[in-house]
Amino acid sequence: MALRLGDVAPNFSAVTTEGQIDFHQWLGNSWGVLFSHPADYTPVCTTELGTVARIKDEFEKRNVKTVAVSVDPIDSHNGWIKDINETQSCTMNFPIIADDKREVATAYDMIHPNADDKATVRSVFVIGPDKKIKLTLTYPASTGRNFLEILRVIDSLQLTVNHKVATPADWKQGTDCIISPSVSDTDAEKLFPKGFRKVKPYLRYTPQPNLP
Repeated sequence: MALRLGDVAPNFSAVTTEGQIDFHQWLGNSWGVLFSHPADYTPVCTTELGTVARIKDEFEKRNVKTVAVSVDPIDSHNGWIKDINETQSCTMNFPIIADDKREVATAYDMIHPNADDKATVRSVFVIGPDKKIKLTLTYPASTGRNFLEILRVIDSLQLTVNHKVATPADWKQGTDCIISPSVSDTDAEKLFPKGFRKVKPYLRYTPQPNLP
């Protein structure tokens, strides 16, 4: 059964390029990004792993741990890392799970027979500190993932979990947010001291509340 937003992310134990992990224990109180690859030595995925390695500090600023998964064994991963470092001008600095028995892929419903009945599709899961799934994405093999977009979504998730707002289309850090419809105008005046702009009764904008 496919995982839905709000479901608890399945826990697992696995061998990775940085040693054995228990996934939930490894996450601890951090957010997590788990993203899958159909196989090692694939061109698009090589660029993706390099990108995440180069911007790891952006994930760390947000208290996010990143981990990749592929159905190839650990020796293959270690060889692939050499290519990633060489071609992407980076140093791999986060783990890749060796899922040669496809246990993680099965738990996360990442084997899609219409795409490939043996390898994982290219999925992304953002997981909160409560171990619940906050975002799912599945990409076609031909399209590289946009990790700046994933960071943007994490910014929105971390903002909206603490404030009664949502973020509009193309929102970026520092721009106005939308007040949740469940908040009355009277309560909005108390919750948002910077004020708000009422376009329609259901559409009210306020400056990003977690900024000075």
